[in-house]
Amino acid sequence: MEIINGGVTAAKGFKASGIYVGIKKKRKDMALVYSIVPAVGAGVFTTNIVKAAPVKWDMNLLKEDNEIQAVILNSGVANACTGELGDINNEKMAKAIADALSLPISSVLTASTGVIGKQLPIKIIEGGSKKLVDELSDTKESGLLAAEAIMTTDTISKECAVTFLLGDKKVTVGGMSKGSGMIHPNMATMLGVVTTDILISKEMLQEVVSSDVHDTFNMISVDRDTSTNDSLMVMANGLAANDMITEKNEAYYLFYEAFHYVTETLAKMMAGDGEGASKLLEVSVINATTKDQAITLSKSIITSNLVKTAVFGNDANCGRILCAMGYAGVEFDPDKVDIFIESSFGKLQLVENGMATDYSEELATKILSDKEVTAIADMKLGMASAKAWGCDLTYDYIKINADYRS
Repeated sequence: MEIINGGVTAAKGFKASGIYVGIKKKRKDMALVYSIVPAVGAGVFTTNIVKAAPVKWDMNLLKEDNEIQAVILNSGVANACTGELGDINNEKMAKAIADALSLPISSVLTASTGVIGKQLPIKIIEGGSKKLVDELSDTKESGLLAAEAIMTTDTISKECAVTFLLGDKKVTVGGMSKGSGMIHPNMATMLGVVTTDILISKEMLQEVVSSDVHDTFNMISVDRDTSTNDSLMVMANGLAANDMITEKNEAYYLFYEAFHYVTETLAKMMAGDGEGASKLLEVSVINATTKDQAITLSKSIITSNLVKTAVFGNDANCGRILCAMGYAGVEFDPDKVDIFIESSFGKLQLVENGMATDYSEELATKILSDKEVTAIADMKLGMASAKAWGCDLTYDYIKINADYRS
C-alpha cells in the first residue's frame, strides 16, 4: 500500500468541485463528488433518532439496489428539524444536480451540515448546481476545493488517499471528511465521502464500511454530542478492472486494509481538529478481557471532561483516568491497572498496579505539552485492545459554541 497526495478525486473516474454560492458568508459552501460511470454505493449514518432530511434520503436510496453516481453536499445549513419542507428541499437539491448531470435522481446522494433548524436556501442551491457541474474536474485541486467547501468550524480540510495492487491492477481509495464539533459518532463522521475504483459487490462494500467504522469513526469524540447529520457515503465505480470481489477473500482484506487506513486517518484528523482543541489525545487500552471491554474503557477516558481539561493544562492527573475507567460500566480489577503517557518527548509510567508511581512531574508536563499525546491503560487481564481518539477541552470550545449561530 502506498500513501499518495489527494482525496476524493484520486481514484479513476472521479471528479469533484467546491464553490461559494451564498449559503454562508464569504466561504465555500457547496461541494459535488461525481463518478463518470455508475458506481456501487454504501454508507453508514447517525444513530440519533432525530435525523436530518439528507440522512433519511440517503438511507432510503441505499436500501434499494440503486447505482450511485453523485454526492451533493452543502455547508452552513444542516436541514435538520425542518419537517416536510426540509424533505422537499432536500429532494429539490438532489434533482438540481441530477438534471444538471442528466442522471436519474435515484443516483444522487445528499449531505448537509451547519445550523440545525434552518431551512435550506433552495433557490440559491438550485442556482449553484449548474456551476458545481461546470467546475467539475479530476485534479487534486478540485478534490481539495470540495473538502474545503464542507467545512464549518473546522480549521483544516481533511483528505487522505492510498493505492495498492490486486495482481497487476492498481486500486485507489481516497476520501474527505469534515467534523470539528458535535462529534460523538455511533456510526461514522459528521460528513464523509470515500471514493474507490475497485470492482466489488454492493454487499461486500457495505460489509467493509459497516465493519470498519467500529474501529475508526466510532472511536472518536470531541464533545459527546452525536449529530443529526452524521453520514459516511462510499462509491466504488469498478474502473480498476480487477476481478470482482464477491466474498471475503485475499482481495477483500487488502481492500479493507487500504480503506481502513483512509478512514482512520480522517477520523484522527477530525479528533485533533476538535473545536478549540490544541492537541490530539489517543487512548489505547491493552490486554483487556474482551474487545468490548477495551472499547468501552477507551471511550470513557476519551470523553471525560476532567481528563480532557487535565490534558489541556498539561497536568498528569492519573486519578482522573482511573475514575473515568471506573464509571465506564464494565468490570475490571483496578489493583492490576498500569497507566502510561507517551508523546515524542518520551514515555512515562504514572500508575503501577492501581497506585501512582513516584513519577517526574516535570517530565510528565513536557510529555503532555506535545501536539499529539497518547495515554495507555494496561489492564493485565487478557489479549484484547482498542484505541479511541479525542482532544483536549479548552477555553476556545466555549467561545465557539456560545455564539455558534452568530
